[in-house]
Amino acid sequence: MPTECNRCLLYAHNPHLICAVHPTGPNSNRCLDFREDPNAQAEELWEPKGASYYNGELIVQPRQRWTPEQQLELIDWHPMFTGRCPQCQHEFNRDYTARVH
Repeated sequence: MPTECNRCLLYAHNPHLICAVHPTGPNSNRCLDFREDPNAQAEELWEPKGASYYNGELIVQPRQRWTPEQQLELIDWHPMFTGRCPQCQHEFNRDYTARVH
């Protein structure tokens, strides 16, 4: 069900019937028969801590395993940032344009 259905004049307010025109809901994200209901209540979107809405979809941020201090420490020794092996100190070419992921 598109997010605009509950604001439509044709919305049935029934869990078994979406609306009078499209009983199971429209076939796409946008309904051509949408009619704004002037009496519809604005829906407040619930947003938990660490999440946000992007294009109407709730996106939960992944949990960070490392603290900000640990992340900064990583920059000091990780070969990706230093250009050398942490054990033997061998330097390598840091031309990242040649890498394919």
